[in-house]
Amino acid sequence: MTDKQRIAACFRPLAVLRAETREAALAVSTQQLVDDMIAIRTFPFRIGRESRVMNSDGKWIRKERPRVLSGLAHSTSNDLYLVDPGEPLQISREHLQIETAGAGRFLVVDRGSARGTVVAGRTIGGRDQGGFAPLADGDVIELGAEWPSPYRYRFITLD
Repeated sequence: MTDKQRIAACFRPLAVLRAETREAALAVSTQQLVDDMIAIRTFPFRIGRESRVMNSDGKWIRKERPRVLSGLAHSTSNDLYLVDPGEPLQISREHLQIETAGAGRFLVVDRGSARGTVVAGRTIGGRDQGGFAPLADGDVIELGAEWPSPYRYRFITLD
């Protein structure tokens, strides 16, 4: 592999999540959203709610929880943080992750979310129970208990 090919491989996504609703697009940081799509460059890809606190000036600031793996603190718990301004909240701080299951197969794993996840019409998780479901190219992932959820993303593989 040439240097240019290796460089291109670092920036080329393996898959994308395409926001299917206005609310889904607005929940994503502008740095991660390109034409209503979020690049997935590594698996597992973790998604959760942005943790925010209000500072003394009355402005919202981001405050992410550190991720702890095998006793070592890492920078963040998620690869994608979504803003959920709703009452009640629909997205958990550590809501779901997308994993590879070998040979072009994928899974959505609900990480013990309070409100659950819907994958291609099938509900998993909720009530802090967790769960998993197969994920195929073109499937829609919905976060939260409202149906239809305003947080809908279409999974698109780029193999």
